[in-house]
Amino acid sequence: MCSFRSRFSRYFRSDFWPAGRSPTVPSNQWGGLAVTLFVWSVCFGLATPLAILLALARRSSMGGVRTLAVVFIELTRGTPIVAMLYVAMLILPMAVPNGQIVDKNVRAMIMITLFWPAYVAEVVRAGLQAIPAGQSEAAAALGLGYWRTMQLVILPQALRFVIPGMVNLAIGFLLATSLLAVIGIFDLLNAARSSATDPQWLGYYNEAYLFAALIYFVLCFGGSRYSLWLEKYLRRRIVTEP
Repeated sequence: MCSFRSRFSRYFRSDFWPAGRSPTVPSNQWGGLAVTLFVWSVCFGLATPLAILLALARRSSMGGVRTLAVVFIELTRGTPIVAMLYVAMLILPMAVPNGQIVDKNVRAMIMITLFWPAYVAEVVRAGLQAIPAGQSEAAAALGLGYWRTMQLVILPQALRFVIPGMVNLAIGFLLATSLLAVIGIFDLLNAARSSATDPQWLGYYNEAYLFAALIYFVLCFGGSRYSLWLEKYLRRRIVTEP
């Protein structure tokens, strides 16, 4: 125990790392399941608020805002995500000033964050359309403005209706992160491919992909079970609320 403490205690001293900070790992050394989960969670977390705004814009009474939302959604949904990733790798660097370098992972995440809201927005819009018009009229009668009505009355009900669709999209987006391997990002699928070609693991080609498939299955199955639990929980809350 003492030898263990003496061996590893130096890593926790402030003078061990430069400027008293822990070392940063270059993004080109990121890889595996961590990259898959990081890209999925950050991009889906950023895409959901954008999707809500897009859904509201598509239902807006202002023609210009509604038209822009429709054009963006339809163009994005008609573009393959692989094409968007290649744009991030080949064209997006041309838009930055000379000498500036944008990290490859950041470029891919920007395009994914712009791609996913178009799909999520349609699910949210379906939930908004399921709310009776009387809800908005009652809120207006109480003196609530548009944004307060959406925040307190419409969106809480609409988002509860679209939980299955949102989880289905989230699972699909998690599986779509495997396309990051196409542009050279070392995600879970790319890690399995590299392991299968490693000289130390020759003969385990199928096992590497089966293990990656098992991880994807566990994540997706866990997400679907959480969706069922959340639906039942919200249903019980509605029944028990006075």
